[in-house]
Amino acid sequence: MPEGDTVWLTARNLHRALAGRTLVRSDLRVPRLATVDLTGRAVTEVVPRGKHLLTRVEGGLTLHSHLGMDGSWRIQATGERPRGGPAHQIRAILANSGYTAVGYRLPALDLLRTAEEHTVVGHLGPDLLGPGWDPEEAARRLLAEPARALGEALLDQRNLAGIGNVYKSELCFLLRVSPWLPAGELPDPGRLTALARRLLEANKERFTRITTADPRPEHRLWVYGRAGRPCRRCGTPVRMADQGPGGQERSTYWCPRCQPGPGSGGPDAPGASGPAGGSGRGADPSG
Repeated sequence: MPEGDTVWLTARNLHRALAGRTLVRSDLRVPRLATVDLTGRAVTEVVPRGKHLLTRVEGGLTLHSHLGMDGSWRIQATGERPRGGPAHQIRAILANSGYTAVGYRLPALDLLRTAEEHTVVGHLGPDLLGPGWDPEEAARRLLAEPARALGEALLDQRNLAGIGNVYKSELCFLLRVSPWLPAGELPDPGRLTALARRLLEANKERFTRITTADPRPEHRLWVYGRAGRPCRRCGTPVRMADQGPGGQERSTYWCPRCQPGPGSGGPDAPGASGPAGGSGRGADPSG
């Protein structure tokens, strides 16, 4: 599931493959961009912004993409057959003489003036992996709606950019707070923002996400994806429930013993339906 660390690494790999080289092929497979041809232009840089990717090309243009829930960019040698999925899932191809970048299942793909990038990323809060990271501003935004459930506030990219469903659940567990705790009741907002940045920094160089410091495949995460299995701290079965407004529900994992508070007692958890309940539907707010 792409989150800020995955997007950061994707941007770095795209930059290394494309920046400073002239495009010999440009194929954008969305209706509104079907006639656009970037061939002959050099890619100047690829930069991440939260969960967004900005591929800047000569002439003051930016190709904006978002990975959504299961999108990806795959890089291969030019001339090789695409291998990241069936051809009908390809949304973009950018190639130079040495490398080809293929975008699969991209829910958002837009071409805009570089000077107008603010129209697609200007709403985002401080970027956890960005050069202008501002923890105080991130905490201020997180607490701006004090009655809002912490899990929902963490997913709102207008508060701080880069947290997705995995880090939401893992952060709440590490802080020993319920994902349904009103954000205004969070004991130490500064600790949360510092921990969030530390986790993303620790994982940005790899696609395998680890929050437990244990790299073994079945031991990498504390609670995410572990519904019904024993908590690594206390042995209580981890629970899962949908959280968020209608149409934007996301699966939330927590330990009802290690994370006391609203929603963690079982029946009162919004959408709870037993240890393996919840559907994980919807999308990140303001992603």
